[in-house]
Amino acid sequence: MSKFKLISPEVANVPWQEKPEGLTGAPIWRYSENPVIGRNPAEGVARIFNSAVIPYEGAFIGVFRGEQVNGIPYIYMGRSQDGIHWEIEKEKISFVDENGDPFMPVYAYDPRLVKIEDVYYIIWCQDFYGAAIGMAKTTDFKTFTRIENPFLPFNRNAVLFPRKIDGKFMMLSRPSDSGHTPFGDIFVSESKDMVYWGKHRHVMGKSSEWWESVKIGGGAAPIETSEGWLLIYHGVSGTCNGYVYSIGGAILDIDNPSIVKYRCENFLLTPEEWYEERGFVPNVTFPCATIHDSKTNKMAVYYGAADSYVCLAFTYADELAAYIKEHSMVRENDTEIGRR
Repeated sequence: MSKFKLISPEVANVPWQEKPEGLTGAPIWRYSENPVIGRNPAEGVARIFNSAVIPYEGAFIGVFRGEQVNGIPYIYMGRSQDGIHWEIEKEKISFVDENGDPFMPVYAYDPRLVKIEDVYYIIWCQDFYGAAIGMAKTTDFKTFTRIENPFLPFNRNAVLFPRKIDGKFMMLSRPSDSGHTPFGDIFVSESKDMVYWGKHRHVMGKSSEWWESVKIGGGAAPIETSEGWLLIYHGVSGTCNGYVYSIGGAILDIDNPSIVKYRCENFLLTPEEWYEERGFVPNVTFPCATIHDSKTNKMAVYYGAADSYVCLAFTYADELAAYIKEHSMVRENDTEIGRR
């Protein structure tokens, strides 16, 4: 019996479809009915993709990147009984400041959703005189209070760890430039109060593997396991026809997540299906969330496809971790503490 354990609550109704026969490569398979959210999903919204979901009150709730018909992205909320069929609210989420006054971002995209203790945090990319990280919190999904932007521009792909480490909040991010980023390494930062962030540490960078040779970035919230923090992230390659976004996996040290214990040299998922290869931005698989059940090790991975759809893939967390370990290739700047 495997000694691997997910250190998280049970989710008995995790979205699931059994593994198909004859699966080769990484032990992860696409939902046969993808995409789960198609085009024009709500009035005034042309496309929903790169979105995050979480178990909530026996069902599921999500924050969705809604690309409006005018091209400006905002965050919308959705609910689902099974994590597959979604009802998207017509109005975008209304953010307020600490006084309860309206405080909307200029735009907001690629949200992540993480529960820490009794608070749900939304993290997204926004305009802060350049691309930067925006954050808000809620306890009831009725009032969404923005909190201070954690970092200066330019930065993207931030995601919180689901619990404090040594009494501190921890967050992954990917510093970048004002364009589509020639430098793309993942860093981790810590905070005692969710206001002041520091002790920035390098986690890992792009590699010589073709699928992550241009840049990488955080994806779903790290998952606590007996092996360390299981991280689903994205890697980007460059081709004569533009970027290709694939999904990768790594395991970080449980006490010091700037140290990479294992890093899979192979992609876990890369664009191959029509809904991944063909869309507003072709050749994109972009992970933003997982739902996982600690009793069965079942794991559902939500990812954006071609900047046009929300899709699902499935795996067993223990099989995925074993695959990452078996195909691991770590480098010197992965295994150091990330301080220079």
